[in-house]
Amino acid sequence: MQFDPSAVETGTMVFLGTLLFALLIGLFILTAAFAALALLGASRLAWFVAANALLGLVHGINGAWDRVLHHAAAVELPGDFPGDLIGQPSPSTGTYPRVVLRDS
Repeated sequence: MQFDPSAVETGTMVFLGTLLFALLIGLFILTAAFAALALLGASRLAWFVAANALLGLVHGINGAWDRVLHHAAAVELPGDFPGDLIGQPSPSTGTYPRVVLRDS
């Protein structure tokens, strides 16, 4: 038995065409939403990796600096130094050290 499309009413064809168009739009929106979620997840993962790498770098620098300070505090300097200062104190104006600006 052959299907004759001319035997179908115009209203039925419009209805089926509308359903097909709605299906295409729905698939497009579904694909766009999935792509947006995938990009959002990938960017969130990249941000998480970058933030943790930076945080690890900062903790590593702080730990290394702490080891350097503890090592420097344990070192005893030979000689007699007056008070806590080594060498000559720098002249100051109040609480801030004096700064010489050569270009002004």
